[in-house]
Amino acid sequence: MVGSSAPEIPVTCPYCGEGFATLVDTGGADAVYVEDCPVCCGPIELAVHWPRAGEPPEVTAERADD
Repeated sequence: MVGSSAPEIPVTCPYCGEGFATLVDTGGADAVYVEDCPVCCGPIELAVHWPRAGEPPEVTAERADD
């Protein structure tokens, strides 16, 4: 999409403990999806919650195999 940018949100891998930045969809809707850790390749369940329009999203990262 031209003219839009997805915010980079810092998260910590629940498997290896390494921090990394992930891009979050700017659609504004809450979402849950799985993304592999770029360090250890563990499947991380990311839950994205948009509190209010114009505010950054809240992102939680949990093990996807629990």
